Amino acid sequence: MALTTEPTKTNAKRLEERRVLVGTMVGTTIEWYDFFIYAQAAGLVLAGLYFAPLGSDNAALAQLVAWASIGISFLFRPLGAIVAGHLGDRLGRKAMLVVTLVMMGASTVLIGLLPTYAQIGVAAPLLLILLRILQGFSAGGEWGGAALMSVEHAPDNKRGFFGAYPQIGVPSGLILATAVMLVVTNSMTEAAFLAWGWRIPFLLSVVLIGIGYIIRRSVNESPVFTELQARKKESAAPLKELFAHNWRQVVLTALIFIANNAAGYLLIAFFSSYATKPAEVGGLGMERSPVLLASTVAAVFWLAATMFGGILSDRIGRIRTFQIGYAWLFAWAIPMFLLIDTKNIALYAIALVVLAVGLGLSYGPQAALYAEMFPAHVRYSGVSIGYALGAILGGAFAPLIAQLLLDKTSWSPSIGIYIMVLAAISFAAVSVVKETRGVHLGVSARD
Repeated sequence: MALTTEPTKTNAKRLEERRVLVGTMVGTTIEWYDFFIYAQAAGLVLAGLYFAPLGSDNAALAQLVAWASIGISFLFRPLGAIVAGHLGDRLGRKAMLVVTLVMMGASTVLIGLLPTYAQIGVAAPLLLILLRILQGFSAGGEWGGAALMSVEHAPDNKRGFFGAYPQIGVPSGLILATAVMLVVTNSMTEAAFLAWGWRIPFLLSVVLIGIGYIIRRSVNESPVFTELQARKKESAAPLKELFAHNWRQVVLTALIFIANNAAGYLLIAFFSSYATKPAEVGGLGMERSPVLLASTVAAVFWLAATMFGGILSDRIGRIRTFQIGYAWLFAWAIPMFLLIDTKNIALYAIALVVLAVGLGLSYGPQAALYAEMFPAHVRYSGVSIGYALGAILGGAFAPLIAQLLLDKTSWSPSIGIYIMVLAAISFAAVSVVKETRGVHLGVSARD
């Protein structure tokens, strides 16, 4: 009898693992599609449509405010991380993943329906910012749940590989967002895109959210959380315990993330805006379609490098893989801008692709490293809050800072120096952490 039941159990486990990997990847892809659509729209159209009074006399100021609206949502990520992390440590990873997915999607669809400043006046930018806050809140709780669902389901020797699946949701979301934006911009006139076409990518989110909801509902709860429940060890106050005993890990996770997140948001939002804006307003005046295509190609390399980074971390360790990634970003920061400023689309694409490789190496191992740094009963709170704080310090205002540096110096490599400083900080932070590969993830005495 054992000979017939054991293969069935093995197949069932493999099926569940596939569900987890697909569920975390698809969910984070949809979440980040929503986030990236806004980031790209901020660089292309939102300044004129929602911050019109600023743009009437100073287009550059309106664009700075549009970039700042990206950063505002990051300020509410820690709140989302605190709420989702607390509930995720008490009620489970699965429930919070479904809630954050629906909240993000609803906010995105409402942005697609939002009247402009010309239609309802000052209420338009205020409502836009409110919806951005809701996006930030949901994003704050999304990543931690997805990361833990994948890593806590993983075999011990494949945590980096499993943890790379929610990570590739970021470049996958960028590919999807850029591809949709590319199709929309190429299928209509510039006037039609500015009038109503830009709304299409936002409204499409309702279909994606439906798909993601169905997939995530089918995934079983994390086995580590199930073990916590079985032993009745869930903490009554996981946040209090987190900051009492694991505050150092929270600080380190935030610092480890800042360079990757800042450089990533340059790829996600800033580069396409800088490349396509006219020279008279500080841009390079390149054609939009080839630039968006180059961003899509770079995102494909980001995806592949992220998966490779996760696999590599299972072989040589999380810390070594992170260090290679940050050394890569540090070395490429200034040469990248020298290539971009040639205005040659092939060299522009090469600049982004090489950047994407460094991003992947410093992003693929993140889910596994962060999960392994915290005890089970405060893990959701710890990884979520650390990730959210790192996003504020890194990517929240990276496009805004890049634009300010460009306006102030008129020398784009100054942005590269900014990335080099952050890469040095993140390299130092990850080097302080003792290698975590192979540590016990289940319930232990410290839980």
